Amino acid sequence: MKPVELARKLRRDAAFEPAALDRGKAALMAAIRQEVEPRSRPSIVPQVPYEDIRAALAFLERAFGFREIQSTRMEGADGVIHHANVEFGGSVIGIGTQGAHGAVSPRTAGSASGYISVYVDDIDAHYERARAAGAEIGRGPRDHARDYRAYEALDLEGHRWRFGQPTRQHS
Repeated sequence: MKPVELARKLRRDAAFEPAALDRGKAALMAAIRQEVEPRSRPSIVPQVPYEDIRAALAFLERAFGFREIQSTRMEGADGVIHHANVEFGGSVIGIGTQGAHGAVSPRTAGSASGYISVYVDDIDAHYERARAAGAEIGRGPRDHARDYRAYEALDLEGHRWRFGQPTRQHS
């Protein structure tokens, strides 16, 4: 939604519920920043296949803190989502239809063939969020000899995610 349209909506919503204005300020500022400073496209965007993209998007947001980039959603006339991008930090991952380009979900394949590493600011808080949202934990947070702390989790279709946080600055 464009900033002008969002501001109008916030004005209408705030007339009925004053708290809506506070909730909408961050969204309005993000929309303004996007319009003023358009993002460049990342050079590499991994694609992850899912049987149920709608459920995957909800889970990835709730458990891992990803945010869907609404402008990338491709939805069919039947309401089925065929593709969307999610972002975390400065990175983007495509969430796509199972079978597209020969890729299948681990749920269909019977095992995961890879994993995705994501770096976070607070590994322990991130782990608690994922656990509370029902992520299957493959390995809890632990310190590694290479000066980082990490944990592994599986999403609702069995994709393996590895979340890490550096524990010491390298010189």
